[in-house]
Amino acid sequence: MKLARRMRALHTSVFTELKAEKERLEQEEQMTVLDFSLGSPDIPPAQSVIDTLCEQAAVPANYRYAVSPLPELVKAIQDWYQEHYEVCLKPSEICLLQGSQEALVNLPLLFCNPHDGYLIPDPYYPAYLDAPRMAEADVLFMPLKEENDYLIDFDAISEEERKKARMMLVNYPNNPTGAVAPDWFIEKLIRFASDNHILVVYDNAYSDLIFDGSKPKSFLSYPGAKEVGVELNSFSKSYGMAGARLGILCGNEDVIAAYRNLKSNMDYGVFLPVQYAGITALKTGSPVVAKTRETYEIRRRLMVSEFSQAGWDLKLPEGTMFVWAKIPDEWQDSFAFAKDLLHETGILVTPGLAFGEQGRRYVRLALVVSSYTIRTAAKRLLDTRFFLRLEH
Repeated sequence: MKLARRMRALHTSVFTELKAEKERLEQEEQMTVLDFSLGSPDIPPAQSVIDTLCEQAAVPANYRYAVSPLPELVKAIQDWYQEHYEVCLKPSEICLLQGSQEALVNLPLLFCNPHDGYLIPDPYYPAYLDAPRMAEADVLFMPLKEENDYLIDFDAISEEERKKARMMLVNYPNNPTGAVAPDWFIEKLIRFASDNHILVVYDNAYSDLIFDGSKPKSFLSYPGAKEVGVELNSFSKSYGMAGARLGILCGNEDVIAAYRNLKSNMDYGVFLPVQYAGITALKTGSPVVAKTRETYEIRRRLMVSEFSQAGWDLKLPEGTMFVWAKIPDEWQDSFAFAKDLLHETGILVTPGLAFGEQGRRYVRLALVVSSYTIRTAAKRLLDTRFFLRLEH
């Protein structure tokens, strides 16, 4: 059987490959691997959320099709957006998702014809690249460079690319770089999208994971945002519900209406117990969000301090659960570095090249491990002199 041409662009996930190599080393070489690769949150939901999910899962009626979202959940989302971001949302501006990645993958199907342009950042979360390719759109890269604080340089987007682009994906706080966008950047983004008639898809999954006392922001809180785009939000990172798939698409009414129509032909909604758990999370989960933020903030400072003492100078990220780390010049690229790091120290990281060409000289470390694991990794770096030997 021959796969459709659109499937040729898809490859095995780098995380699947890393997991396989980790398992091989642990089984064949009896190595204990310290895994900093996959950004799967290790902080559980509030007990009230777990209790609600269990209680509702025991109700037989909740196993029917959930074609429409629970009105109570829509209201809870409206209240949360108002209190959290000072954004007023109408029910017609909200669509419930089985995790935000659902819409990341499907939105290009709605607005991109073959060879329409789709602007994405580089480095990028892998789904940003796969989604437009599956829609047979042409991917246009927007390099995120350290000298620009990993912000999109709109002036570097050519006139030809502006005319070709139908959509653009923007993500701040940014995975994998940890960068946070200032107000002036969002205002410029909205002007750019409006001037060039480009639909913005703003991935705001990490809005709660910003540090040093900064306040979470929504793209939709800026004037003109609803006219040019939509925002994706998630219960995974803030509320620890990564496995209980629940996300939000909100903003431009026309986009929401079109997506609802597409969704009505694809699934029957989010499992009702998960929706009830989402309501509880939004109403009672603020302490967990604060604790989650505090935990990642402690871990990032610990990692930067401990790893720097071991010879690997890292920069503090402004947000997210990741550290974007530069590799020494001695290695050809981030894949070669990650391989040597794993085999010599048992520390597993994600090569930056898995996120695009701009990640050639970087690797990503996820802060989803304990402080003990971070200290253990730093000790291995010291014991093996993995970085210190490069000084001689």
